[in-house]
Amino acid sequence: MAIIKKDKDNKLAVTPSEEKHEITPMRPYDLWSEMDRMFDTFRSNFDNLFWPWEHRGHQWAQHRTPPMDIADLGDHYELQLEMPGIPKDDINIEVTANSIEVSATYDETTEEKDKNYLRRERSSARFYRALELPEELNPDNVNAELKDGILTVSLPKIEPKPQQRPKKITIK
Repeated sequence: MAIIKKDKDNKLAVTPSEEKHEITPMRPYDLWSEMDRMFDTFRSNFDNLFWPWEHRGHQWAQHRTPPMDIADLGDHYELQLEMPGIPKDDINIEVTANSIEVSATYDETTEEKDKNYLRRERSSARFYRALELPEELNPDNVNAELKDGILTVSLPKIEPKPQQRPKKITIK
């Protein structure tokens, strides 16, 4: 319980009591954090209510944006995307002079029949990533390879910039 007192200027002040369930004044950003927590809880409960399988690790619960790594190797960029379970025929790669788009659409249906039952499962996955690069690419010499669920794309540059060593700057 809080104790409300008037201070010497006749203004009200809230003082927390010594009991466990005390009332403390909230700062303005505390309310924002509390609203974020409430929305996160609501969103999680809503998802679990309508899409309970999304959080149980089934094969159709796949991320829509595949993780990606890109490295500047001087004369070319090397791009790696995780595309687990996607056949290479279902992956589309488009390269322009300064960008790359990778997309995939994969649908699978499995059916198991027995004397007393029929079980059908369908899954689908759709991925999309687009990236603009700071240097001009040579789209004619792009190479791509899919191995163990990792798509590796080599993007050669038209005029590679020489790599510069960092220069140490002294502070005056």
